[in-house]
Amino acid sequence: MTGIITKAIGGLYTVDASDGIFECKARGIFRKKKISPMCGDNVIISEDKDGCVIEEILPRRSELIRPPLANLDLLVFISSTVEPKPNTLLLDKFIAIAEFKKIKPIVVFTKVDKRSGDELVAVYRSVGIDVFECDNVTGEGSAEVRAALQGKLSAFTGNTGVGKSSLLNNMYPELGLATGEISKKLGRGRHTTRHVQLYKLEGGGYIADTPGFSSFDTNRYDIIFKDKLADCFIEFAEYTDKCRFPDCSHTKEKGCAVIEAVKAGKIPHSRFDSYLQMYEDAKQLKEWEYKND
Repeated sequence: MTGIITKAIGGLYTVDASDGIFECKARGIFRKKKISPMCGDNVIISEDKDGCVIEEILPRRSELIRPPLANLDLLVFISSTVEPKPNTLLLDKFIAIAEFKKIKPIVVFTKVDKRSGDELVAVYRSVGIDVFECDNVTGEGSAEVRAALQGKLSAFTGNTGVGKSSLLNNMYPELGLATGEISKKLGRGRHTTRHVQLYKLEGGGYIADTPGFSSFDTNRYDIIFKDKLADCFIEFAEYTDKCRFPDCSHTKEKGCAVIEAVKAGKIPHSRFDSYLQMYEDAKQLKEWEYKND
């Protein structure tokens, strides 16, 4: 039988197959090959008197390291407009990772009832990223997000406290996901999501709610080296071939078409500032340390 892994805990894998839901173990051959089955994997399973076993992991079209997720169509980034305060650098880092992994990024801004201004929405829409605005109190905007997820395998992520679980509950009340109040003292929310799990949607598709992340662990999601970074900022694409130097880093060179586009207002300053910070961070990476990871 073929199916998709919807949960992976302690070496046991829940597989949603055409003939039902099965709890499976993985063949030892995967461990020898240093391959770990993960949520989202399409697998072939067999059943005998000793139970169900994963026989084969079918080729992945995309893969994230942390959270461990395979075959994603969409990465949905949830950001509050007020509390906690939006972190555009963190948001841009994860959008870059989505682009690097060939996964479509979507941005959802929550708590719009408390919003002052539409600057953030305008920035991301201007560079061609799908942006949604949701009021988790009234539920406004959640139907549009739900429509975008239909038939797709999507992961939800964002800083703890931005309203991921509240949005999911507005779209899919039957999930009954736990929600937590923001700790005003710490300035961040309590972790209410304990592990990655896929939820099957009516009409097709799955969504994953993932543990909250912070700016300190973005490299755990994936590593982007400096020579690949510009390709992860989609608004740079029409300018990178027009630079004076073919090896332009788009940081300070004379004749850089990207820098000129920023000055002309064709590329948002906040996005370019994120690129500069990420480039500086990437310069500190030693590629040989990661090549065997």
